[in-house]
Amino acid sequence: MHILQLSLRNTGRNKQRTAVTVLSMAFACAIMILFSSMMAGMIQGSERQIVEMNIGDIQIHPQGYRDDPDIYKRITDTAHILKQLAQQGIKATPRLYAFGLMATHGTSSGAQIRGIDMQREQTVTKLHQHVAVGSWLDKTKPKAVVLGKKIAATLGVTIGDELIFVGQSADGFMANDIFYVQGILKAVSDGIDRSAVFIAEQTFRELMAIPSGTHEIVLRRPTPQTDLTQLTTQVQNLVPEYEVKNWKKLMPAIARLLETADIQSLIMMSITYIAVATIILNAMLMTVFERMHEFGIMKAIGVRPWQIVRLIYTETLIQTLLASTIALIVGWWVANYFSIHGIDMSAIMDGSVSMGGLAFDPIWYTYVTYESLFTPIVFLIVMAMLAVMYPAWKAAWIKPIDALHYR
Repeated sequence: MHILQLSLRNTGRNKQRTAVTVLSMAFACAIMILFSSMMAGMIQGSERQIVEMNIGDIQIHPQGYRDDPDIYKRITDTAHILKQLAQQGIKATPRLYAFGLMATHGTSSGAQIRGIDMQREQTVTKLHQHVAVGSWLDKTKPKAVVLGKKIAATLGVTIGDELIFVGQSADGFMANDIFYVQGILKAVSDGIDRSAVFIAEQTFRELMAIPSGTHEIVLRRPTPQTDLTQLTTQVQNLVPEYEVKNWKKLMPAIARLLETADIQSLIMMSITYIAVATIILNAMLMTVFERMHEFGIMKAIGVRPWQIVRLIYTETLIQTLLASTIALIVGWWVANYFSIHGIDMSAIMDGSVSMGGLAFDPIWYTYVTYESLFTPIVFLIVMAMLAVMYPAWKAAWIKPIDALHYR
């Protein structure tokens, strides 16, 4: 008996039944491809949000600065370090920090002033693309500031409003000046949202009487594929007198959460796969049990049980491969669409969602990988082969007389 030829003929003979079976499996598989891409997008998007919005891949600080952010603890040879990093293809930006009081219209709030190098900062982070209202800092406007979302709400200010800063400069005198609001950021992180006020580096130096040195240098990997641990060691060897930590050390709770995200994804996908398996099992049972009379006649004319098993498995494999092809095309197209346009979750997330004090964009982007495309297909094939095991055994070993009267 020519199993393949007979399987192809049987598959095409009952077009309606074949279409229902194939489309059921294709729909289930396409859903799994989309779900896998969403989970991959969540993991990648979380790390991208951490690195690109503020933290960077690696940070350099004076020893003890993170435990005690003293204005007098500074990296003194900033220019030399930046030059060495640039020679190795590592993008970096210096930052300065100070604390004080920001006031307007009878309202005041504690603020963390952040002096940034506008040109370098844009090569390391994407804060300049995260402005909700107004615009990012402009080197032609030294008195302009950009505020975090929550501190702007606390002060009750909008674009163009005046702000008065009062603090203590590094020379021991009073630091005070008048600024105006240039922009207000979207949700970034709890620290930035509540207290951050961004100003130009030169303005900061003049205000706080700090002519040289920086409190922090933020680095970004040359490529996403660059090994983070190895690069951290490389930078530490470059500046042994300073503290060098990557984002995983700076935010250990989120790092551990993302490290276990694959396991969480596997658990969630397993639950989804179990639900999908019922669809496949139902389709396979329908396909085989509807043809019990046919199998009974085949056995009556001398077809052996294992030949029937091979026939059923070959037909199932043909239908599964056809369903996989449809699912791959549809699933890839849908996942790729949402990787560009994203899924807007703001309606159920109230505009933003945070994890470990870090705010995430409510637009959920998928991330298409070979694993997200082909793991569901492999699962579909395996599941179909397992699902057809019982009906194939039933059809192979049923007695011809029972098959003819089977209901």
